[in-house]
Amino acid sequence: MAIRDDLLCRRNFLAHTGTGLGAIALTHLLQSGADCGEGSVVFDPTDPFAPRQGHYRGGAENVIVVFCAGALSQVDFWEHKPELVRFHGKPLPGNERLISFQGENGALQQPLWKFRRRGACGKMISDIVPHLGGCVDDICFLHSVHTKSSTHGPGENLMSTGFNREGYPGMGSWVSYALGTDNQDLPAFVAIEDPRGTPQSGPNNWTNGFLPAAFQGSAFSTTRPVEHLQPPPGSSVEANRRVLRALNRLNERHRDNFRGDSDLAARISSYELAARMQLSVPEVMRIQSEPAHIKKLYGADSKNRVKADFAANCILARRLVERGTRFVQLFNGAYASGGRLNWDTHNSMPELVPGHAEVLDQPVAGLLKDLKQRGLLEKTLVVCCTEFGRMPMFQLGNTGRDHNPEGFTVWFAGGGVRGGMSYGATDAFGYKAEENPISIHDVHATMLHLLGIDHERLTYYHNGLQRRLTDVHGHVVHDVIA
Repeated sequence: MAIRDDLLCRRNFLAHTGTGLGAIALTHLLQSGADCGEGSVVFDPTDPFAPRQGHYRGGAENVIVVFCAGALSQVDFWEHKPELVRFHGKPLPGNERLISFQGENGALQQPLWKFRRRGACGKMISDIVPHLGGCVDDICFLHSVHTKSSTHGPGENLMSTGFNREGYPGMGSWVSYALGTDNQDLPAFVAIEDPRGTPQSGPNNWTNGFLPAAFQGSAFSTTRPVEHLQPPPGSSVEANRRVLRALNRLNERHRDNFRGDSDLAARISSYELAARMQLSVPEVMRIQSEPAHIKKLYGADSKNRVKADFAANCILARRLVERGTRFVQLFNGAYASGGRLNWDTHNSMPELVPGHAEVLDQPVAGLLKDLKQRGLLEKTLVVCCTEFGRMPMFQLGNTGRDHNPEGFTVWFAGGGVRGGMSYGATDAFGYKAEENPISIHDVHATMLHLLGIDHERLTYYHNGLQRRLTDVHGHVVHDVIA
């Protein structure tokens, strides 16, 4: 059959066959729809937390994130700036356009507490955290972190989920989705709230977002136990086990009748986990069973009730990872105005910060020491972070520092990182990340890498995009890895 010359023109070819090409594309999309709705991780919805292999062998198996809510000041705790002392009381040199969140900034303010060398590495660290100062040889300080947000809620969201908006999965959700967990009787992802309350962004920090509901974090603490987990009065452990076995048989029959219903399978799985938690969680929460020397190590015997409660939460974090929980997010600081319950000290820093530091210092140092003496630190990545930093000057007319997204410190310990190391730096005054800048996405990419996960390959299809914890960004900071 002869082919008409006008059909050999590209324009005419597309015009005459466009509908057919579109149909082919649509057919392909419809056929692959099941694949598009899935992520890069293949898991059984009836057993979503079964242990899974990462993309390669990582140094860490578990993660504990200590989140200092309210924005801890890097220049008063972690990053020594001699020029800040030298230029104390003077304006910030240069024509730097400062981001001001709450009023005008005043003159440069030297650190409120002395810095001194600690450990074999000689790291300069503030006297306000003497216990953590004794742990510097196990810590890798990232001094050049910067973020996109200067307000607390979006800043917490960004640090916890990779996005400053709500509705995105938390770090722990991504990790439990990727790796499952080693203990099927405990949640894979636990958020331990501060004894004083929740952070500003609340459950957005540990939500599953668009990931399957099974991967949402479970929130509890030593002061706010999980509700409805205690067995009825007079019931025995064995009787409860018999009931659970009977329920499991009924669930299996129900699943058999509705094969292929992943939502039903996920719901049954979550109910079964809740039932098993009735037996496992009370045991893991039994902090009083710890020996006296361990409680003393963390400061859980302190007369300071807030410190003692936070120390108990730190012990709980160790007990969870010790039993196989994959990811623990441990909050230090609760939402409140005026910096009374968290690190948001726009004013009264000399009066408020020592109290916050006392609550943080010994318990977290105790956690590092305890993990190390149990041989757990080498496989547990401990991360201490905050949503952003604080300015190197006081606010005009106040005795506190404003928000600073331009440069602050996050530190790692254990889990395959190089201890006794400082990486990156802000400028001479501690204002802006200058040497080896690190984004929040870089922090997340490095955390995932240490767990054996390639952040670019960990995806989940949502709203037409293969979503990632690191969005379209992120680079692994290889220099900090041992």
